[in-house]
Amino acid sequence: MRFSFALPVSSFVRRTVLALALVVAATPVAMAATPAEALIADNIHTGLDILNNQQLARAQRAQQFETFLLGITDMKRISVFALGTYGASASQADRDAFAAAFRNYAVAVYQSYLRKYAGQTLQVIGSHQNAAGDDTVRTSLVDPKGGNPLELDFRVRSDGQRPVIVDISVEGIWLAQEEHDQFTAFLGQNGGSIPALIAHLETLRAALVAGN
Repeated sequence: MRFSFALPVSSFVRRTVLALALVVAATPVAMAATPAEALIADNIHTGLDILNNQQLARAQRAQQFETFLLGITDMKRISVFALGTYGASASQADRDAFAAAFRNYAVAVYQSYLRKYAGQTLQVIGSHQNAAGDDTVRTSLVDPKGGNPLELDFRVRSDGQRPVIVDISVEGIWLAQEEHDQFTAFLGQNGGSIPALIAHLETLRAALVAGN
């Protein structure tokens, strides 16, 4: 199953960050057996500690959580991949501006979804190595109200300074690849204008912030 371009490009970014939100808003029920699994399982605890710290003002919790979220993901790598060949031909200024817009929008989406999914149970059920420093961690998200479990897989790269999440599969669909397809299609329909894509993301982010 694949999505068609009829679904707005923002929907794919929302699904990506929603999956990240589920990682840090859920409650772990299984011990991690590998470093890649530990990145997912351990950060659930860390995220919950921040979110449940009532000694902090709401704005402080939001800021600390944003810092935490950006610390376990490689937003720059994801944004570069999402632009595809358009990124290679773009100016450094456009690439940097897009990376910042992508990051800011992703954080806004995450914050808008967070409260909706608190209390879910995330179970790490295994992992496999794609290559050295490249693992896929399999998890299952369980609805305490009895809904069907949601399968989430996380691609973890540990070939840099620290392990980071670089892609997420929701029900078998790898979202970074979908974002790449949707962003490049958007750019193809808008003369390859990265500023147009940036403006689109900024408009969507402003609407999310206003609605929070």
